[in-house]
Amino acid sequence: MARRKRYLTATMPDGYVKTIGPTAAPFTHYWRIVAELENGRTEVFWGHSRSQAEAAGKRAAAKEAARMRGWKSYVFEIAELVETPA
Repeated sequence: MARRKRYLTATMPDGYVKTIGPTAAPFTHYWRIVAELENGRTEVFWGHSRSQAEAAGKRAAAKEAARMRGWKSYVFEIAELVETPA
């Protein structure tokens, strides 16, 4: 039997709201990297994961990316996904 599709929403500390869906995937957390580049521009990288531990594992990747790409600074954030009505 097919899994029920649902919408998932994450609210970041700065008030940004990200909605994912419809999906049947068991995602629980949303992560985001906001990187400040040497030229003053900003790039945003994001994704979703099946556990908080999996999302936290992206922190090491962000540190490596900052070193390789020469970011001036970056912020790594994780937010819990909550099911929302369609």
